[in-house]
This record gives sequence, C-alpha cells and structure tokens, in this order.
Amino acid sequence: MYVVAGMFFLSCLQPLMAQSCTAPECRQFDFWIGEWELSWTDKEGNPVTGKNTIKAILDSCVIQEEFTGPSFRGMSVSVYNLRESIWQQTWVDNNGGYLDFTGGFTDGKMVFSRTADLPNGQRLQRMTWYNITTDSLDWDWEISDDNGVTWNLAWRIHYRRESD
Repeated sequence: MYVVAGMFFLSCLQPLMAQSCTAPECRQFDFWIGEWELSWTDKEGNPVTGKNTIKAILDSCVIQEEFTGPSFRGMSVSVYNLRESIWQQTWVDNNGGYLDFTGGFTDGKMVFSRTADLPNGQRLQRMTWYNITTDSLDWDWEISDDNGVTWNLAWRIHYRRESD
C-alpha cells in the first residue's frame, strides 16, 4: 500500500520536478557560483581573509555555499521557491548557528532578510550582494532594531574570484 502510494505521489510530481529549475528566476543566483577569495576588516580594524566555495548541486536547483574564515566556518543552501516566487536560504555554522532567510534579486542586487526573535525584542537582519561583476562582488550584513527604518552595517566582505 505505502509503496504504491509513494510511487503514485512521485509520478504526479515528476512533471513539476522536471520543470522546477528551468525558470529564469532560478538562475538569478548563478553569479555567486565559483571559488572566491574574501577580504574584510575585523572589529579592531585588522584585515582578514577567507574563502567561499559556491556550487550548483542537485541538478543545479540548489546553490550550496561553504564559507571558511580564520575561526568561523559555515554553509548554506539556497533555492528559488517557484510556488512562493521567492528565494530561500538556510545557514548553519560551527558555532551552532541556524538562520533562515528569504529574498530576491532586484535592481542588480540579491537581498535576503529575516526577523530574529531576541529576548529584548525583534531585530531585522539582511544580507545584500551588490557591485556584481564577473570577477568580484561585495556582500553586506546589516541589522535594524527599528523595523527597517535604519540599517547598521555589521560586516562587509569583498569577494574576488580565484584565478585558475
């Protein structure tokens, strides 16, 4: 019974799955795919470097990130949700962090955001990829404590594509 029901379910999904990653919106994050050298400044003003490896996986339907910094490592998976018409990303890291974002590509920028429920109230968080060229881009992590009226830059990373 379960096998038959499972096969029926999969056969019904087959046409949807075959078309799910062909929409142009599903390719909006392809600019991020590649091997990247990262640079940023820490809170004390010291230069820091890291690496980010971005791959298209699962029949190019998912964008997978593997971030490595001096003492911080993490990974994310991003997918364009056709039913919701929105990008979704899940992030996990070596500090036990878990973050979930939604967003999209507008005006030459990819912007993801989320609401964090903290003991002292809600805080908005957003990531923006911008200044996007073939070989470089910039990424900002910003925080808002006033429901998005003002944003404070917490972290800016410059990406440079690794040369072969």
